Amino acid sequence: MIRTPRVATTLALLAIPALAGAQPAGAAAAARSAPIANVGYTVRFDRASAARRLIHVEMRFDAGGAAPVLLSLPAWTPGAYEISNFAKWVIGFSAERGGKALDWDKLDADTWRIRGAGPGPIVVRFDYRADSLDNAMAWTKPDFALFNGTNLFLYPEGRPLDYAATVAVETDPAWRVVTGMHATGPNRFSAPTYHDLVDMPFFVGTFDVDSQEVSGKWTRLATYPAGSLAGGARATVWSQLQKVIPPEVAVFGEAPWEHYTVMQIADPSYGGASGLEHQNSHVDVITPAAIGSEFMPSLYAHEIFHAFNVKRLRPASLWPYVYDRPQPTTLLWVSEGITDYYADLAMVRGKVVNPDGFYMLTAGKIGEVQSAPPVALEDASLSTWIHPVDGTGYIYYPKGSLAGFMLDVMIRDASDNRRGLDDVMRALYDATYKRGRGFTEAEWWAAVSRAANGKSFDDFRRRYIDGREPFPWNAVLPLAGLRGEVNRVPRIGVSSLQDSTGAVRVSELTPGGAAEAAGVQVGDVLVSV
Repeated sequence: MIRTPRVATTLALLAIPALAGAQPAGAAAAARSAPIANVGYTVRFDRASAARRLIHVEMRFDAGGAAPVLLSLPAWTPGAYEISNFAKWVIGFSAERGGKALDWDKLDADTWRIRGAGPGPIVVRFDYRADSLDNAMAWTKPDFALFNGTNLFLYPEGRPLDYAATVAVETDPAWRVVTGMHATGPNRFSAPTYHDLVDMPFFVGTFDVDSQEVSGKWTRLATYPAGSLAGGARATVWSQLQKVIPPEVAVFGEAPWEHYTVMQIADPSYGGASGLEHQNSHVDVITPAAIGSEFMPSLYAHEIFHAFNVKRLRPASLWPYVYDRPQPTTLLWVSEGITDYYADLAMVRGKVVNPDGFYMLTAGKIGEVQSAPPVALEDASLSTWIHPVDGTGYIYYPKGSLAGFMLDVMIRDASDNRRGLDDVMRALYDATYKRGRGFTEAEWWAAVSRAANGKSFDDFRRRYIDGREPFPWNAVLPLAGLRGEVNRVPRIGVSSLQDSTGAVRVSELTPGGAAEAAGVQVGDVLVSV
């Protein structure tokens, strides 16, 4: 996931997520539902439900055995490392068999227990309040809905999640439906497992969509509202996608999706720009002022690289996903920070920016890290679930990116430039994801060492990854023929985006910062600093 920053830099817009607190696992964590089979979901969203900001959901399945059926909603969406408790948006839950209501109660906050069901077909119905504009949430307008599978699709508690399911979308005949799921007919889709089912968000309504072939596979660009990304601005986005995707595919030697969909919402109520990754799509939510900004190709490149790094190449502590509790990992700096490094690499390799642009992005991240309180990358990775307020909660993005840059340089130096971080990523991808599992911390560092001709990185990890020492730029940069210079610039406490007219507008203010004290407001144009 990526979001626009809450700190200002003079060189680059940097990615910072917004995350919520964690909750302990509920009582249902140790419970087990009766088995279910032949699972199908129907989602109904039309003009009438849009007016009420509701999405209607039906789940049909065959229950087995006499035990209660326990159905749970996820508490979070993978990629958004926060507990959201989607069950709180459920309205009017009911269960029936053959038109006769079945008795139910709550086992815990996100689990419904259907009693006395017995074997046979069951239908569950509820409405879902869709009024949260966030990549991981469900959101509606009079002519549009975004929803994630984690928001709507119940699963049998305590049962394997490898069951297949179907989804039918019932909507206005003139409205479109776009999702990464496999289409089986008009507005009919299927998924081989629950993990796939909830990893493919939906757009339903009126929006623009077109396709181009990129790296031998079809890429779709779906944008809401209709007309929000048109003409030259849309052509620019397509040019950026054509440039950043091939270098990322080249790292792993394949585009692992049948088709990929960029799903973008531009709404004036949203301040900044953010993205959330999925296995063959991602959802961007942006302020309209971000369209045409220098930040957008970085956002696209970051989220698309996540289709490899996180959705497939993933820490073992995140494999498989569990949906009822947090899944902390010390390796989030690899999953998010190194993804951010590869977004920069994709832009320079794809010639979206020149080498000087890459150095500016890197320098901006160095400045941000140096201005933050010292924190170990492993600690910051673990802490993201609890929203630390000391200024370190999001630092694994820029600091992890810089760690990836340093590892790349050191691997190339140790191997006489025969290998680099690309070789580490590809080797782990083949050895772990291709074998159906996640990678461990030991496997990560072993792969780094092998790429560097056996060089040990134990001291580097102890001092700079698990430790809080400042990064050794004076020792690392000369290995790549670079040197660092310190430029002191005032930190005025704003984040900014360049709009389609070229104006640099304030997108966010740092509370208590110099800009806020001077009366600067969100939306102001920065003329000079």
